[in-house]
Amino acid sequence: MVNLTIDGKKIKVDEGTTILQAAEKNDIKIPSLCFHPLLEPYAACRVCVVEVIKKGESEIVTSCNTKVTEGIEVKTDSERAMKARELNVEMLLAQAPDAEAVQELAKDLGIKETRFEVKDPDEKCILCGLCVRACEEVVGADAISFNERGAERTVSTPFGQESEACIGCTACSFFCPTGAITVEDLLGREVIHDELHLGPSSAVRVPIRQAVPMVPFIDEEACIHFKTGECKLCEQVCEKEAVDHDMEDEEVKVEVGSVVLASGFKPFDAKRIQAYGYGRFNNVITALEFEKLVNASGPTGGKIRLANGKEPESVGIVHCVGSRDENYNEYCSRVCCMYSLKFAHLLNEKTNAQVYDFYIDMRCFGKGYEEFYHRLLEEGTKFIRGRVSEITDVAVTEKEEGKLVIRVEDTLIGAMRRIPVDMVVLSIGLEPGIDQNEIARVFNISCSQDTFFLERHPKLGPVSTFSDGIFLAGACQSPKDIPDTVAQAGAAASEALSLADKGTFELEPVTAEIDKDLCSGCQICVSLCPFTAITYNEEEGISEINDALCKGCGTCVSACPSGASQQRHYRDNQIFAEIEGIFIE
Repeated sequence: MVNLTIDGKKIKVDEGTTILQAAEKNDIKIPSLCFHPLLEPYAACRVCVVEVIKKGESEIVTSCNTKVTEGIEVKTDSERAMKARELNVEMLLAQAPDAEAVQELAKDLGIKETRFEVKDPDEKCILCGLCVRACEEVVGADAISFNERGAERTVSTPFGQESEACIGCTACSFFCPTGAITVEDLLGREVIHDELHLGPSSAVRVPIRQAVPMVPFIDEEACIHFKTGECKLCEQVCEKEAVDHDMEDEEVKVEVGSVVLASGFKPFDAKRIQAYGYGRFNNVITALEFEKLVNASGPTGGKIRLANGKEPESVGIVHCVGSRDENYNEYCSRVCCMYSLKFAHLLNEKTNAQVYDFYIDMRCFGKGYEEFYHRLLEEGTKFIRGRVSEITDVAVTEKEEGKLVIRVEDTLIGAMRRIPVDMVVLSIGLEPGIDQNEIARVFNISCSQDTFFLERHPKLGPVSTFSDGIFLAGACQSPKDIPDTVAQAGAAASEALSLADKGTFELEPVTAEIDKDLCSGCQICVSLCPFTAITYNEEEGISEINDALCKGCGTCVSACPSGASQQRHYRDNQIFAEIEGIFIE
């Protein structure tokens, strides 16, 4: 430990600590613009100067890179230190007069204007070099550097040309203390709706806010380390040393008695309906993008904004995008109507926009849903019954100029209408997950015509499948909203627990069996069994049936060419005996 005095306060700190760090640990503020805890300090701004007295001798030093020594006395606000600090701030004010951080610092020191020449009143860069060092030392890309020398010195890409070394990580913007480096869209959009952020997603994040367990993961596609081999700042700041970039994916095999399938769904791709213009028009967005836009932690702080950053004056909400359509999905996705009404309510609450709601049939089937629909009617939402045929930016009248025009047949009045709006929200439907067929194959279960998993019985066994111990929960079985998903998940969990609680397992009484003397080992039954209950015994050259897996479907019995496979209680002689009994009567 090292003993020192800062502004008359005696303190102890670890050896190797800088004066700035020692002051911060004891709530003593020393201003600095170029210091960042993740980079090695090198006193570029010189705002953190202090007076150090050691053995009766006084000197002015920069506190960010000067380490403490035994018995020194530090004065952060002495007359000599303040004069040096004010001079440095004046020079920075001349270099970057438009930097708010410099302006605030000058205001705190009572500096109204600089005595030095101001070359560019719009300049924000103080040439601290944090961006250059971050790109070189942290990112390892070397995409930006200092150009020229002396008064002509600037920070830019090499030779001022577009750099192919830039990976778009935005680290330079993150480290910049004055806002001189910003992330902007090349097309000049204020809000990028289809990405809903400026710059890449955070590489370290949790999958969703409701994730269980709430454990973060590293996205390799967004992580700088997996692009350049550098960075690893997350390892430096993690006190628990829980970050390991060298960790590899591993498969763990676990023996279980039952399985609950909850593979979820995927949203319908709105680009498949080209007439709606998604991907071509900046202000045509999907329901998920709108959901992120109104989120308080979103890119606009929950404010509903167009691509140019302005608030919309009119918004159209289109129901059943990808659902109830012979060209895409004939089934109803169930959730679209209600979340569309929620969007309309949020628009009425957060903006002064006129909301148009285009629907085929309003399906408000749940508790309190119909009442919510009538509430929207009272709020002023205009409901138009009819399927939208096209969304275009081609104006026919003057009021359609600069607008998105929704062409729709209003079935209630029997006429085609053109509705000009500023923003369109596409209420996309739900589709089976992309691995649905593969999962069904692995677990020996069936899918319905629309590729959702098929339950044992829609009323008597809504969470069970034809394979014992395999249960369904959520939208993998059919489109459903949150209350129904929660209820089905509870039912599936109860069914799975009931098997463990029983301690015994009931087998199907009607199963198939193979007569070893008649079996020729052709293995036709092995390939046909839908439950993989039949295996081939290579030593004996015959097929064998696992009674625990057999469901008595009879496929092997009908396919066996030698008649070796028979079904219990339904053998040929039993069937013939029943037929004879009919004729005797």
